[in-house]
Amino acid sequence: MNGKEMEKKNGETTFSDPRYYTNRELSWILFNKRVLSEARDKHIPLFERLKFLSITASNLDEFFMIRVASLKDMVHAGYTKPDIAGLNPSEQLKMLNEATHDLVNQQYSTYNRSLLPLLLSSGLRLVEHHEDLTAKEAAYADKYFEENVYPVLTPMAVDSSRPFPLIRNKTLNIGALVKKKEGKAEKESKTAKDGKAEKGGKAELEFATVQVPSVLPRIIPIPSEKEGEKAVILLEEIIERNIEKLFLNYHIVCTSPFRIMRNADLTIEEDEAEDLLKEIEKQLKKRQWGQAIRLEVESGIDKRLLKIIKDDLSIEGEDIYQIDGPLDLTFLMKMYGLEGFSHLKETAYLPPQPVPELPEDCNIFDEIRKGDILLHHPYQSFAPVVNFIKTAAKDPDVLAIKQTLYRVSGNSPIIAALAQAAENGKQVSVLVELKARFDEENNIVWAKMLEKAGCHVIYGLVGLKTHSKITLVVRKEEDGICRYVHLGTGNYNDATAKLYTDVGMFTCSRLIGEDATAVFNMLSGYSEPRTWNKLSIAPLWLKDRFRYLIKREKEYARAGRPAHIIAKMNSLCDKDIIEALYEASAAGVKIELIIRGICCLKVGIPGISENISVRSIVGNFLEHSRIFYFENDGSPEMYCASADWMPRNLERRVEILFPVEEIELRKKLMHILEGELKDTVKAHVLKPDGSYDKVDKRGKAIYNSQLEFSLEAGAEAGRGKKAADDRVFIPEMHHE
Repeated sequence: MNGKEMEKKNGETTFSDPRYYTNRELSWILFNKRVLSEARDKHIPLFERLKFLSITASNLDEFFMIRVASLKDMVHAGYTKPDIAGLNPSEQLKMLNEATHDLVNQQYSTYNRSLLPLLLSSGLRLVEHHEDLTAKEAAYADKYFEENVYPVLTPMAVDSSRPFPLIRNKTLNIGALVKKKEGKAEKESKTAKDGKAEKGGKAELEFATVQVPSVLPRIIPIPSEKEGEKAVILLEEIIERNIEKLFLNYHIVCTSPFRIMRNADLTIEEDEAEDLLKEIEKQLKKRQWGQAIRLEVESGIDKRLLKIIKDDLSIEGEDIYQIDGPLDLTFLMKMYGLEGFSHLKETAYLPPQPVPELPEDCNIFDEIRKGDILLHHPYQSFAPVVNFIKTAAKDPDVLAIKQTLYRVSGNSPIIAALAQAAENGKQVSVLVELKARFDEENNIVWAKMLEKAGCHVIYGLVGLKTHSKITLVVRKEEDGICRYVHLGTGNYNDATAKLYTDVGMFTCSRLIGEDATAVFNMLSGYSEPRTWNKLSIAPLWLKDRFRYLIKREKEYARAGRPAHIIAKMNSLCDKDIIEALYEASAAGVKIELIIRGICCLKVGIPGISENISVRSIVGNFLEHSRIFYFENDGSPEMYCASADWMPRNLERRVEILFPVEEIELRKKLMHILEGELKDTVKAHVLKPDGSYDKVDKRGKAIYNSQLEFSLEAGAEAGRGKKAADDRVFIPEMHHE
């Protein structure tokens, strides 16, 4: 079937042509390049640029462990079904191999050619190679090794009696080729007449390795002899410099750092697992020893050393990354914490501000009864959410607390409050999602602690992840039982709430309260209600709800009536939703999408997506909120959700979409959307060729939505008024 035949079916346009879609994984690469562009932006403070480069490295690690690993599994299983863009797993891997190598080259070009020289000129010298140490610095490094590093290390040699050691996922290691030192008797017995000694010498080469311990800081300050300069060296360089002390009976022929990435995607047969908690604990151990899928080595590594590592790990040539610089750039996030460089960090943003509707020492239940309250994090403090649980735990009139937890912080005050509530005799039910990727271990700890405190703990539903963010507090009051509900777009995590942009809403709406009760009954007892009042739930019918709302706009446009969609989310890759958007666009609906990460939709396709625009905000905070606006023939509707427009969210997770109906709250949400749509500093716009460009600022006012929201929150809280008015420094910092 040729292109024209594919575009038309029975005289009607078909919107399912693979050419109209971008491969999900390649779209993710483009997202990480947008993050990398922030590290390359000369108008951003230097230490902030270090953070962005570190984030690209962390992102890439997870991408390999999950997405690339999954594609490799598909290839090994003989799975050939094409993706949304018509590419089978083998074709995707081939394209990704080229794209990821290119991305890594850009990372290290940014590091070596831009950031390192700027650090040096700013008074911070990172000693790249231990050979570059001065005599005084070298003496300090050697003493540090003897006193702090040597006792922790476990050197491992490989020979006939000692097999190749298990190399843990993501650990940094130093590999070496070593040759045993000869004793006097051995020397006298050898003869070199026919070259046998030379051949024997080659045969004597052995492989050895030592893991760079993660329990020690990777960045080691060293005394600089230059006035006004701070110097640091990486831990692996100190170990490499002193490695002969670990193998006293050997000559060190060559050394090189290496690091491997393993398949970390858990495979859990939930239907057969009698105890999900124990099954996940068992699978977590396997994550450290999954199939090796990527090998990073220092460029210029000895070919003999590389061959040994490559062969023993069964790594293919295309999965080897020769790195021109230090392996694992996530150490740059630790660099950010070095003292004395505050002038190289972002200072324009205010800390999270108080919420005006919830003054200090107020009774939070009284305030919620006055009307729904919207919170916008991290511009506004997450403290009211924590206080909501704390207050409920102590309030004698509170009968029950029910909450879903997906990812929580390491020392969560919410967990402590829930445990306290149970000890105070409240009925506490908590759904802890054990399958929250890379937080499984953390969540197992919390689940056990909550159970011990007397909470009723649910470990998610079989075959589904519970990703919804909902808390229900049931309170006895003079006029009967009242249900207080918090709904949000982000996790109940007080740490990430300072870094992620999210919205949350407090309400005591009777209809939402009834739905909230139904949600928890469904999660704990599998009892689905016949009807829902306000909330839309995935995987039951949330996808159908979105398709209905999009189709409604399409019908209004066809009738010549007002039709407009604005949707903000993390990712868009659900084919059914994209088809619905294409149909709406073709009918004349104006569609404005704000998508931080993956976007499989293409813009500018004649007759298909000419009315669709896509922009991505990559800034100081990670855009995480999901907000949806539908014009609805002049009677706008607004919603927030825990779900992105992705198959996993709409079909394989428990998610919640909730309406925001109070006029003032809808105005606040619209202000967020409008602010991001006019951002000229942190916005990247999707082009018809699939690339993203920063907004063309010519003739436009400079507007950084994240900074504006921060200053506005300060002004609303009665603080930071001067900062909100005095913005002279902003154009200087961000103008290009």
